[in-house]
Amino acid sequence: MVDSEVLVFVGNITLIDKDVFRLWLEGKAVTEASRLTSGKFANVKLQYIISDIEDNYRNFMAIEKYLRNPLSLSHQVMFQIPHKTQEFLIQEYYSLNSSVAREILGKKLSSRHRKDLDEVSEKTDVTLKSCRRQYDNFKRVFKAVEDMQGSMIKNITDNFLLSKELAKKYAAIVFFANNRFETGKKRLAFVTFDDFVYCADKMMNNWTVGSASSLAKEDLDADFDRNFLQDLRELKILGEKECSEQHKGLVRETLKGKVSDLVLSQVDAEFRNLTKGIINIGSNMIHSKDLRDFFLDVVEKIIESCKQDGWSAKDMAAFLNAYNNNCTFLDSFRRQQRLQPVQERYMDTLTSCILKMYHN
Repeated sequence: MVDSEVLVFVGNITLIDKDVFRLWLEGKAVTEASRLTSGKFANVKLQYIISDIEDNYRNFMAIEKYLRNPLSLSHQVMFQIPHKTQEFLIQEYYSLNSSVAREILGKKLSSRHRKDLDEVSEKTDVTLKSCRRQYDNFKRVFKAVEDMQGSMIKNITDNFLLSKELAKKYAAIVFFANNRFETGKKRLAFVTFDDFVYCADKMMNNWTVGSASSLAKEDLDADFDRNFLQDLRELKILGEKECSEQHKGLVRETLKGKVSDLVLSQVDAEFRNLTKGIINIGSNMIHSKDLRDFFLDVVEKIIESCKQDGWSAKDMAAFLNAYNNNCTFLDSFRRQQRLQPVQERYMDTLTSCILKMYHN
């Protein structure tokens, strides 16, 4: 008789194959996922790889109900998943494709639009299953935080455990859906999802009732500060002839040596039109229809005209900074000093949005 010793270890930790999980999120079928992962397993028969993929997919489908409510994932007892792996699952499940998000951005998150996702899938070359997951995630986050008070980004990170960067993207989606911004027109096609996320973040931080500049008692950074929008109408003073001429002279002096003589002459020729565009965009934001057309108006009334004149992004930045900084020296503003913080609050964010979108 030969003595033998057998060591046995039994555990119940759920093992997650991250590559297979990503393939599942992408909507890959079992056979395709097996083919894509076969290179990792030399000399392993395909039937065994398929069986393993099927086991993984069954686990993912069972875990999915907890991912839809990420706070429940750490409290459930069916799957023993390490904390770091839980973080991975949540971030990946709520990851988004920028092309898909760009197609959905600004639309009402309704069942009717969910039915149109086959068109989004075809246009973006992203599987329908993945498009549906992303759309449902957008809608779930929107429903959860639309009526909450406080920072939208914080509400999203607290309730869905997303990273701050990912929460910013979802906050932008909620912000756009809440305010129904027009994003689908042809002349806006060049504006990327990341451009819109950046602009949404600036607007929420500076123009909403939850922003630091707001005097409103509410603390909702999904809604615009109506008092601020009302005050913007007083900036029409910039369009009055005497004020506009003084402003143009100051801007021209500031730009000497910073832009070419051609751009300087174009500033002279186009100053009144650019001023009209700037103040009309701001003064009309009090009206819901004009607010929805904010990005369309910025492109049509400011960006396109300056691009047609051949202005570089550097020229655009120089002009906007000179335009903004010289308002404080205008006689009209000195007589009405309450307008200065309104103008700065408006122009700082408008400038950031214009420069972010000022590309081909």
